[in-house]
Amino acid sequence: MKYFGYKIVRFIILMIAVAIFSFVLLDLSPIDPVSAYLKGAAVSEAQRQILEQYFGTNVPLPTKIYHWLLDLIQGNLGTSLIYRAPVIDVIIQKFSASFVLMAISWIFSGIIGFALGVVAGKNKGSWIDKAVKVYCYAIQSAPSFWVGMLVLMVFSVYLGWFPIGFGVPIGVKSTDATFMEWVARLVLPTLTLSIVGVAPIAMYTRNELTQVLSTDYVLFAKSRGEKGWDLVKNHGIRNILLPAITLQFLSFSELFGGAVMVEQVFSYPGIGQTAVAAGLQNDVPLFLGIVLISAIFVFVGNLLADISYYFIDPRIKENEFND
Repeated sequence: MKYFGYKIVRFIILMIAVAIFSFVLLDLSPIDPVSAYLKGAAVSEAQRQILEQYFGTNVPLPTKIYHWLLDLIQGNLGTSLIYRAPVIDVIIQKFSASFVLMAISWIFSGIIGFALGVVAGKNKGSWIDKAVKVYCYAIQSAPSFWVGMLVLMVFSVYLGWFPIGFGVPIGVKSTDATFMEWVARLVLPTLTLSIVGVAPIAMYTRNELTQVLSTDYVLFAKSRGEKGWDLVKNHGIRNILLPAITLQFLSFSELFGGAVMVEQVFSYPGIGQTAVAAGLQNDVPLFLGIVLISAIFVFVGNLLADISYYFIDPRIKENEFND
C-alpha cells in the first residue's frame, strides 16, 4: 500500500504539472480558439466578444489555469472544435482504435526483438549477429513515417496485397465494416510499428547477453560442461529478461510518438491522426486532452514495468515493495 500510495502521489503531481505546463504553452502560442472556431466566418464585434467570453480568452492567465484545473478535476475537458463533441468522447473513440494498433505492435516488437537479440548475442561475431546489427542500425536511423511509406508502396501499391489506408473501406461506417475488412487495414500500420520497435530491444538484449556470457560465473558453468542453448537459457536469459522488459515498457512514449506518424501515413483513424488534426486546425481543447492522455499512457507503461518486477525478481518483491 505504501508503494502504490507513492505512485499515486507521483501520478497526481505529474498530471497537474503536465496540465499547467501544456496550458501555459498553448496560451502563449499564437493559436486563437475563437478564430479557429469561426474559420474565417464574418461575425460582429458583439458576437466575437461572446465567443471570447465562452472560450475564456479575455481573462488573465492564472484565472484560465484555475478554471482549467477545476474542469479537469470534474472530468470536463471541453468541447472539440473539429468534431463538435465533448473531448473525452472523441478521445475514447479514437484511442480505442489506436490502442489495438499499439498493443499488437508492442507485443510483436517485444517478442521478435528479444528473440533476435538472444540469437545475435549467442552467435556474437557471426553473420547472424552482423545481419541483426545492420538491420537495427538501419531501422533506428530511419524515421517511422519513411518506413511506413516504404511498406505502403511495397505491399499496397506494387503488390496490391492490402488496402492503401483508412480504418474501414471508403463509404462504409465503422460499425458496418466486417472483421476482415478492419483487420486488412490494420496489418500494415501494425507491421510498420513492429519493424521500428524491434531495433531498440534487439540491440539492448544482444549487448546485455554478450556481457553476461563473458562473466566469470558463465565461464565456470562452461568449465562444468554447460554449452549452447542450455547455457544461454540457464544463465543468460534469466539475467537479461528483467532489463529487457523494463526497456520494453519504457518504450511506451516512443510507441505513442511512432503511432502519430504511422497513422498519418496510413490515414488510420486513431489518436495520432487526431492529434495532428487538432494541432493543424487549432483545436486547443482536443489537443490538451490528447497531451494528458499521452502522459497517462507513458505513466502506466512505467508503472507496469515496476509491477512486473514483483513477479519476475523475488529480491525486488522483498526489498522494494516491503521497504
